[in-house]
Amino acid sequence: MANNQSVRRHLDAFTRDRIIGREVGEGRSVTKCGCRVRNFSLHRFTRLWRQFQTTGTAIRGFSSGLPRGTTPADDRYIVLQARRNRRKTAGEIARHTTQATGRPISRFTVARRLHGGGLFARRPVRCVPLTPIGEGVLCGAGNTGIERQ
Repeated sequence: MANNQSVRRHLDAFTRDRIIGREVGEGRSVTKCGCRVRNFSLHRFTRLWRQFQTTGTAIRGFSSGLPRGTTPADDRYIVLQARRNRRKTAGEIARHTTQATGRPISRFTVARRLHGGGLFARRPVRCVPLTPIGEGVLCGAGNTGIERQ
């Protein structure tokens, strides 16, 4: 990390409890509570205090990014479908799961869930038709002059 960038540090549970419980509970002002604990800004303390007043807790949320597309039950169902029929492709499992749950799930999500379950997604094989010369090479009759019948 470059030296000119600020590092964002979250408060640990002890510091949060100390600010909210002891300091504000004793009737001290908001500015004094914020300045006495680790010398952080009034804005940070105000956000923490507002969160405590609205939710009743000051615990940080644990989610980030996009919400999960599947529930843990869906994940188990995907793995179960793959184990029941090993010849199913990820797209087929995705269509079947979407039909069963009513929520759209992509084949890439299915592939990730199968990988998490210790399985690998079967991908459909695209067969490219060979030319007669290529078939002769595969049959071992490429350079012998034997014609395919």
